Amino acid sequence: MAEKQQFKQRLLGLQGNLFNFACQLTSDREAAADLVQDTTLKVLSNEEKYIDNVNFKGWVFTIMRNIFINNYRRQVRSATVIDSTEDLYHLNLSQESGLTTPEDSYAVKEISIAINGFTSEYREPFSLYIAGYKYSEIADKMGLPLGTVKSRIFFARKRLQQMLKDYR
Repeated sequence: MAEKQQFKQRLLGLQGNLFNFACQLTSDREAAADLVQDTTLKVLSNEEKYIDNVNFKGWVFTIMRNIFINNYRRQVRSATVIDSTEDLYHLNLSQESGLTTPEDSYAVKEISIAINGFTSEYREPFSLYIAGYKYSEIADKMGLPLGTVKSRIFFARKRLQQMLKDYR
């Protein structure tokens, strides 16, 4: 019984540290408080799995990090759109651009014109990168070495920044 009480006291003593770590992970105080609560519950429900000679603080922080990663992955999966229509009708619908002013629309047009001005060896990997593809996926798709893809995207980004430096 004394061991259980000591376990709980150690966990309570870490609450401030857990909150600080959760704030670093989430960048949101409310989400951090939720993460601390989830972690505390998980630690208490898995008390029997803790081995005495293991670093208690490290064990608890690892649980918090894993909860955060699992929640993030769950959010990404739920945000993924799966179009099961025959001709991918939903994916081909025009999406709201999110632009609120004509100035924003003008800036997007300028950026698009600048990107389209790149040679195809820079435009294609950069456009794929902007579309959300990973470096490795772009390399496979284009049949190029990974390092070549990374450098082309880097140089395209630098060139775009130089071309549009007046927009900052």
